[in-house]
Amino acid sequence: MTAERKLSALRYPRSFLGLLIAAFLLVALPLIGTLLYSAWHTQQLTQQSRSAVSGASAAAHAGRSLVSRVGSIERLALQAAILPDAQLRADFARAHESFRQFADEFSRLALKDEPLAALKRSIEREQALYDYVTRPPRGRPDPRTVRAMAAALADEAYQVLSISYFVADREVERLGASAEDVHRRLIVMVLIATALALAAALALTRLIAQPIAELDSAIRQLGSADFARPIRVGGPEDLQGLGERLDWLRLRLTELEAQKNRFLRHLSHDLKTPLAALREGTELLNDQVAGPLAPPQRQVVAILRDNSVKLQRLIEDLLDYQRALHAASGLQIGAVALDGLLRQCARSHQLAAQAKGQRLLLEAAPIVIRADAAKLRSVFDNLLGNAVKFTPAGGEVRVLASLQGGLAAIDVLDSGPGVPPEERDAIFEAFFRGRAGAYGRAEGTGLGLAIAREFTEAHGGRIEVVAGGRGGHFRITLPLRPAAPLAEAA
Repeated sequence: MTAERKLSALRYPRSFLGLLIAAFLLVALPLIGTLLYSAWHTQQLTQQSRSAVSGASAAAHAGRSLVSRVGSIERLALQAAILPDAQLRADFARAHESFRQFADEFSRLALKDEPLAALKRSIEREQALYDYVTRPPRGRPDPRTVRAMAAALADEAYQVLSISYFVADREVERLGASAEDVHRRLIVMVLIATALALAAALALTRLIAQPIAELDSAIRQLGSADFARPIRVGGPEDLQGLGERLDWLRLRLTELEAQKNRFLRHLSHDLKTPLAALREGTELLNDQVAGPLAPPQRQVVAILRDNSVKLQRLIEDLLDYQRALHAASGLQIGAVALDGLLRQCARSHQLAAQAKGQRLLLEAAPIVIRADAAKLRSVFDNLLGNAVKFTPAGGEVRVLASLQGGLAAIDVLDSGPGVPPEERDAIFEAFFRGRAGAYGRAEGTGLGLAIAREFTEAHGGRIEVVAGGRGGHFRITLPLRPAAPLAEAA
């Protein structure tokens, strides 16, 4: 395993499914963290609010109980000060003891400083009142002093109650402030988590897309018949294994391509060798090297000679067609001035048209497309050659080029017999030659239009026979910028 593969193994999980799961978890991690943080703070806030509400409620209830007990102590203290009754003093003592027990329980609540200080002052005033009533300094307690001390004790008890209410209100305000602070923190956390999740998603998307893009590039490489470069696909092990199988396919296609080329070379050699002997023999017979020939014998020799030439041309055209199919799978795209290319093609056929007394007219708008100039010239040469070939002497051949709906349209029209309706689809098939027309059937192998269709479709275009009108009418439509040529989209 190379260093690159080791790094890839450390970077990626073992399978593509594992990569997707890991990517999902990494993207969801900031959001999950934010959710847990929100739940924890919500729980803390709930506990604080529950504790505060419970404490405030207990303090308020205790404050009201304190006020109630102080009222009883005030009444008993006045009665004990006025009436020297042992039962009243016993009741007053029990009220005092109950007050002390309640004050002790009250002080054990989670009180703040202010209500706790007020409670201590109430306890001290109640103790002073009890001591004055039970052990007066001058024999009998003064009712006015008792009333004043009891009033001061009642005021202190009401102060404890009001402070408890105030503390409860302040606790509610503090909880509200805490809730707003938690709310702001959660908003910030959500924004940060969303940003982190988006950043992780973008990074992981690129990480996931890289091996897929490598697979796509490998498939395009095979589709363009580029078998020289090895195929390497990174990512999880299953995608790496797929890349290895594609590389095996590349090697297998390389072997098959080599076998096909060897077969064609051997076939060409095996056919040309006896054919050369046959042609040489017919030439010797035609030159009467072996002796004079009678007229019927000369006709037989002429037939043998002509058919041997046709057979040689068929073999060469078959090899050219195989080479053309291979060339259609790889385009050399560049800027092509369509009008200039058509003028060059027209000039190359001008002499043949003049020899038959034909007029060759060209009307081409200045159009620039992205294409393979050599292959387009082969297409145009084929169409012009056929037009000149099938147009009778004194006829006319026209070539038109214009923009139609964002496409470059090239029309080749002639005044020949045209294409019969039943042959308009089959005419682009390999080795199809059609039936004899009004001017006889021209010699050929039926491969020119098949090659023209392969080259046109390789550019993402279309070639067709246009119905209607007199004579032949072929139309080629080509995109100005082929987004995905056939060789690349395969």
